[in-house]
Amino acid sequence: MRNISIKRTLQPVSLAAIMVGVLGNSAVGQNITTQIPNSNEPSDGTAQTKADNKNISSSNEQILVRGKKTSNILTQSTGVDLLPQDVMHTPQNINVVPQKILQEQNVKSLEEALKNVPGVTSSVGEGRGGMSGNQFLIRGFPAQNDIYEDGLRDFGVYTRDSFNYESVVVIKGPSSSVFGNGTTGGAINVVTKKPILKDQYNVDFTGGNGDYYRGTVDINKKITDSIAARIVGVGNSNNVVGRDYIYSHHWGLAPSIAFGLGEKVSYTLQYVYQQDDRIPDYGVPVVTKPGTKVARPITEYGIRRGNWYGNKMDSDKTQDHQLTGRLKYDVTPDIVIHNDTRYGNYRREFSVTRPQCQAVNCVNPYFSGRPQDAIISTAGPSPYRQRTWSFQNVLSTIANFHTWGIKHQLTGGVDFSYASENRAYGQFSAPLPNNSLVNPTPNINYPISILPGDPKATSGDPALRKGHTRDVGVFIYDQFWMTEQWSIKGGVRYDNWNAKYGTEGGAGTWAANNMKTTNNIVNPTVSLMFTPTENQMYYFTWAMSTTPLGMYLTNSYAPMRDNQDGMKPERSRLYELGGKWSLLNQRVGITAALFRLDKSNQIVSDPISGDVTSSGDTVRNEGIELGISGNVMKNWDVYGGFAAYHSDVKSSQTAGAKGNRVQYVPTQQGNLWTTYQIMPKTPYNLTVGGGVTWRGNVWLNNTNSAKAPANVSIDAMLSHKFDEHWKVSFNIYNITNRLNYDSLFGNRVTPSSGRAFLFSLNMLQ
Repeated sequence: MRNISIKRTLQPVSLAAIMVGVLGNSAVGQNITTQIPNSNEPSDGTAQTKADNKNISSSNEQILVRGKKTSNILTQSTGVDLLPQDVMHTPQNINVVPQKILQEQNVKSLEEALKNVPGVTSSVGEGRGGMSGNQFLIRGFPAQNDIYEDGLRDFGVYTRDSFNYESVVVIKGPSSSVFGNGTTGGAINVVTKKPILKDQYNVDFTGGNGDYYRGTVDINKKITDSIAARIVGVGNSNNVVGRDYIYSHHWGLAPSIAFGLGEKVSYTLQYVYQQDDRIPDYGVPVVTKPGTKVARPITEYGIRRGNWYGNKMDSDKTQDHQLTGRLKYDVTPDIVIHNDTRYGNYRREFSVTRPQCQAVNCVNPYFSGRPQDAIISTAGPSPYRQRTWSFQNVLSTIANFHTWGIKHQLTGGVDFSYASENRAYGQFSAPLPNNSLVNPTPNINYPISILPGDPKATSGDPALRKGHTRDVGVFIYDQFWMTEQWSIKGGVRYDNWNAKYGTEGGAGTWAANNMKTTNNIVNPTVSLMFTPTENQMYYFTWAMSTTPLGMYLTNSYAPMRDNQDGMKPERSRLYELGGKWSLLNQRVGITAALFRLDKSNQIVSDPISGDVTSSGDTVRNEGIELGISGNVMKNWDVYGGFAAYHSDVKSSQTAGAKGNRVQYVPTQQGNLWTTYQIMPKTPYNLTVGGGVTWRGNVWLNNTNSAKAPANVSIDAMLSHKFDEHWKVSFNIYNITNRLNYDSLFGNRVTPSSGRAFLFSLNMLQ
């Protein structure tokens, strides 16, 4: 029988023990070749463990870990234990931003990394400011609660630095059967740096315009033949080129230690800390010019891109802790158990000014020749202090076996998670002052009194909000091969979801607002795969996902309440047909996918009040996504993707929305990045590269009455190695200094950085 490549990244469940007893040696005799690095290894393949290239079982299974670096992302791992095969053999459209791209582009944050993924955009959060930090949309659908690190959910609300990233993986389409609730448009999984059996260090210093200063260090130490330790750190201070008063001062540390590398039982312990003090940027208002019907950013009508309408009291201070333990046990060569545990503790102090350009005092004076009289309303949400902690444990098993001549790869497990939030609100001591539209200043008298927990708060917000969510999920799915080329992968996940939420103090409805919801949720998935050769795969996937009420407890202003305005859990269905090809001796990977994504019971929030409502809308996004990555010629690498979408509102309770394009979904989006090495491995070596990212215009609401213009950014890089240990590089971003918009919401957008450059000095061993 032909070898069938199966990635060895098994996951949760005590199913293993059952299979050992029931199946016995049924797997003996198969010849399965694992060709993908274990998810606990760096994606660049630098780790060499005692498991490399050796036969470890009587079943004649060979662990053939690819040791060479490759820029073909199809050969890489997803970094998720529950998706045990490589990107090539996983039946979904998957985008990987590998370490090579992170280094060449000098990526410094999760948001910057995701600019390389068509179909991902960022948003600034709902009206009252509860959702900020990293807030992303995948295929036009919110993914603020769908950010993972090594397959475990990251419950925090903060702006994530990329100092500890090995790669970033975006798994497109509903994935509730793997990750649990949510994942309407997809899931974002960060693969972190972990200890390897090799001594190495990497130190990097970066500086640039916008008062940019950054230093990173990455030290790995081999302690014994099976134990290694690693520590990664960052210190960063920068302003935003082209935006007034915006800055970030943050630092982070990520120590880790691994035991039993290359052994049957291994355990990795990781801790990550990040502290940030930044100014939140809620951008510029979107206005309707008199005589027109479509609202656009005010910066499209002559207002400076640098105008910031916040105040000196605005701040976003976060402290984020994550402690993760990862156990891997090779029960037999064909059965592997994983148990992954994470505890997170997140602290945040947040105060922001929300700009509003109203018709009477702002729009009309500005467009009638009296710009000096145009006034921005600076009303804002109540400031708050947030304390969140979370716990998640995923126990899983992956088993390879035969029954009646049919080969199986069975995955099963139990996923338990809990998150608790305590949010104390302050109050405004007086009405907030207005600001100038044309010449704003952050130094106006800002009558704010931050008194968290004061039961006399009268701002309309509660004085204190408490809540928790608990989810218990059980999942099982099986891939079985009907022939050497044809296989079916199907499974289901059942979740028992519970959320509780209550408030104390405040005015209006907040004075007695309590919410409790329990949902029993079933999310199935099934895929048909055809693999005629090792280097090509075709698939059709159908999947469902569910977003229950209260899902966004920790990162939204107010969770939903049962039976309010007919609220029901959001449901999504995916139909996807795709193909993947590795060409030129697996140096180049190409992907193509056609998909249709339907979402019902869509939840929306008011852009000004922040009130969450159930629109009852049914929306659809369908399109094609293409990708390429790899070494197309000697010394020439190409990485890129393109997406074309057709979206529409199929039904809506909002007048005039039916038939319109879906909010935040562009008609097209893409990126292309390429590098060429000149005279490599000589004293005259030079690497030159560059690329372009673009996104078509998007509607900011389903009524299609407000629009954000298209984005185009051209970037370039140049680097030179002095020897094996020293490298200098230069990056320039947005060469044309085009006015783009990175973050979007219904009534405002945030201008992105102007032309920026960075110089870096890198020392490595």
